[in-house]
Amino acid sequence: MYAKAYIPFRGYYSSPFSRWQGSLQNENSIELGAATAKRWLAVKNFDPKMIEYVVFGKTVGQHHSFYSSPWAAALLGAERVPAVHISQACSTSTTCVNLAAMGVETGNFGLAFCLMTDRTSNGPHTIWPNPAGPGGQVISENWVMDNFNSDPWVGLPMIKTAENAAAAVEGVTKELCDEVAYRRYEQYQDALANDREFQKRYMFPVEYQISKKKTGILEADEGIMPTTQEGLAALKPVLPGGVHSFGSQTHPADGNCAIIVTTKEKAQELTADKNVEIQIISYGYSREQKGFMAAAPVPAADMALKNAGLTVKDIKAIKTHNPFVANDVYMSKKMGIDPMSFNNYGSPIIFGHPQGPTAGRCIAELIEEMVMLGGGYGLFVGCAAGDTGAAIVIKVKA
Repeated sequence: MYAKAYIPFRGYYSSPFSRWQGSLQNENSIELGAATAKRWLAVKNFDPKMIEYVVFGKTVGQHHSFYSSPWAAALLGAERVPAVHISQACSTSTTCVNLAAMGVETGNFGLAFCLMTDRTSNGPHTIWPNPAGPGGQVISENWVMDNFNSDPWVGLPMIKTAENAAAAVEGVTKELCDEVAYRRYEQYQDALANDREFQKRYMFPVEYQISKKKTGILEADEGIMPTTQEGLAALKPVLPGGVHSFGSQTHPADGNCAIIVTTKEKAQELTADKNVEIQIISYGYSREQKGFMAAAPVPAADMALKNAGLTVKDIKAIKTHNPFVANDVYMSKKMGIDPMSFNNYGSPIIFGHPQGPTAGRCIAELIEEMVMLGGGYGLFVGCAAGDTGAAIVIKVKA
């Protein structure tokens, strides 16, 4: 349980998420993330010199990945600041925030800047020499698609791990998954009400290069699929006998986000509202049995709640990383909560999944929802590749 780690109110942002092979497909995610963060810091009138450490999250290889964390720190204006690169698939943002909180808690630094970014579009193709191969053959990997389709430890595509979790609890049908998927679409529509009033609380536009002389600005999510109950019902399961169609799973995307983690005093100095206080309370992690990735959020959430001295009944708002509807349905059945009651204002199953920044965006949305609710405890939890999960509990006073 943490006692010293705080997040300034509005000391975070997320870019819009761009659809796979969309507007951001040609941007180096390291450069784009740093450039967006630098612009955001300038708009907030935050001096990059206040940053003492950069925790940089990225999962998909980019040009100059070897130097990614110190390079990103320098590009955003923290030239003399050390940085670490974290890659933990979908739990990258959660782990970045946790490591920053640990550093503040132990006094290693007073302010950490967590910058998370990824581009799943145009994923790199990696090759390694294979001296034993006939005719000079090489070992190759499509960084994005090959890893979506097979965990080398389990030997299964990710969607099969979701089907395994769905089959492990009673009453999970395609019809139920379609209902929850449609509810998630409705919740996302709430974030678009009043000219995207909710999203504008935390979302920051991203600039991208169209040509040598032309720059584009992405101000809102790109690639949201219009969804109807009838449309979901008409889609066939991806796997024979399964409960997931293409309408009840997420889609790859591109984007970035950042979260400042600091002391209580510094958070008050940087806050957008002196009446709002945001404290990081606890962290939880897990690893499920082989091939059950979608089940991993439950033990991670249980651990975070236990570390905080709370139960799920003490939680006012929940956000999840839900690459498959089975994640939310399984968790709701195991933890005794209504699957229609959480993930207000959106979740990755609708707005997409750039991996590195996905959880960070969810945490920003969770904080904003908690402020709107007048404060209390909020929980973010999600799964990650390799049947793992991570969770974080945040306390908001508003």
